[in-house]
Amino acid sequence: MMYDLAGHVEMSPIVGILYSAVHENSERLEFITDGMSQEEVDYKGPTDNYNSTAQLFKHIMYVDLNWVYRIKGIPLPQSLKEEYGPMIDENNRLPMVEGVSVNTLMSAYKGVISMLKDSCTQLTDADLDKVVTFGHQNEKEATIRWAIWHIADHSRYHQAHINQLRRWYSEHSISN
Repeated sequence: MMYDLAGHVEMSPIVGILYSAVHENSERLEFITDGMSQEEVDYKGPTDNYNSTAQLFKHIMYVDLNWVYRIKGIPLPQSLKEEYGPMIDENNRLPMVEGVSVNTLMSAYKGVISMLKDSCTQLTDADLDKVVTFGHQNEKEATIRWAIWHIADHSRYHQAHINQLRRWYSEHSISN
């Protein structure tokens, strides 16, 4: 496999490069979660107090979905908030997710990435300078350029957590 951040022919050059980083990370997420059992998807670490792969998947999706709608310049529809959210629960933690297969999570995640791709095909490189707000109270500002990069960076960050969970799960399975 050849690694490159080549743009997509249907996107402006810089938009395509940024989207390529997201796309590469989505393929990596699929690779590192391939074949996970339901027990492993729901595993919360050796002390049972970490976020599970399912929780991290759902979190990545919901964050990405919010960015897609910020990039579009329209509010996230209530139906999608209910389907993918909330961002955090009443204890300020990632909401509990159990019993959802890795295939179901990956399918939903691919749907979000497809929405991002559709949005990116409509952007010009000049659009990357537009500013969007984010944060729990929309108190922060970022360019669309940063937003697309952040989608890739955020996914990669949580993929490290998933890899750690996989190591712990493997060690736990061997010792039992």
